Amino acid sequence: MEYTSLGSTDVRISRIGLGTWQFSDAWGVKDYERAKSIISRALELGVNFIDTAMVYGRGLSEEFIGRALKELGVKRDDVVIATKIPGELLSPSDIPKAVDRSLRRLQVEYVDLLLIHWPPCWHNIPTCTYMRALERLVNLGRVAYLGLSDYPVELAEAARTCLSRTDIEVLQVRFNLVERWAEEEHIPYAEENNMTVMAWSPLAKGALSGKYTLEDLGKFQDLRVNEPVFHPDNYARILDLVKVLREIGGRYEKTPAQVALNWLLQYSDLIVPIPGARSPEQVVENAGSTGWRLSYEDWRRIDEISRGIRVSYAIW
Repeated sequence: MEYTSLGSTDVRISRIGLGTWQFSDAWGVKDYERAKSIISRALELGVNFIDTAMVYGRGLSEEFIGRALKELGVKRDDVVIATKIPGELLSPSDIPKAVDRSLRRLQVEYVDLLLIHWPPCWHNIPTCTYMRALERLVNLGRVAYLGLSDYPVELAEAARTCLSRTDIEVLQVRFNLVERWAEEEHIPYAEENNMTVMAWSPLAKGALSGKYTLEDLGKFQDLRVNEPVFHPDNYARILDLVKVLREIGGRYEKTPAQVALNWLLQYSDLIVPIPGARSPEQVVENAGSTGWRLSYEDWRRIDEISRGIRVSYAIW
């Protein structure tokens, strides 16, 4: 496993994290023993960066992580936990209550990284009001570092001006080979400010894995039912890229998913993909995207082909 720093800190995190949205109704991994086996395999492979959120299963993901880490005897300093607070819970009175409940579910005294999951766009809570409340939890030792998820750069910059004793260390954004808007503003901004870029949906919810054909699209029974990347008009074009990923991967003895993740790792040393896994075998596959490098020629070929794909979200 390869490692990097969390933002500008000296905290070391694995270049591939473990996303845990799957421990919820959205993806259907609601059996604790199965979740524990996924977490255990990730740790065995050197994955020490676990991403979750308060809304994943309405706390179920956090509960599974906390219970598994305790039963596996994992030392607190050996794992870096990131969780996210939703925009609806950003009033100064709700923030400490929500974080305390999160910490109880995770069975820890503090969370390494707390990200705002999305801005409080439905409740109009002033930016500095909630940012200062979050910074207070840093000062009190309940949160080590702060990050922002799904924030436009303009609002991220505004949020940072509200902080006095800490800064934003992480930007979490959707970024994969066929959804590349983050490279327009977010990645340059993160590179300028030495922020880690947590790439969520790094495999486009599995569209880049090479595991599905057009005939499989009607068989999904999870959130992919209405996912634009799996709309036939979009997915037909994505399959052309998957074909190339499979061809290139064959020369490295790697799967299309491993090639797609490795491409992200080479895009910038600040990018840390956080793919989910619904089995220990998928954890092994994700971890196998590290420890090797695509040639410049292969990286450029993938880059050029993926730039020709534009996902349309107007599917209804």
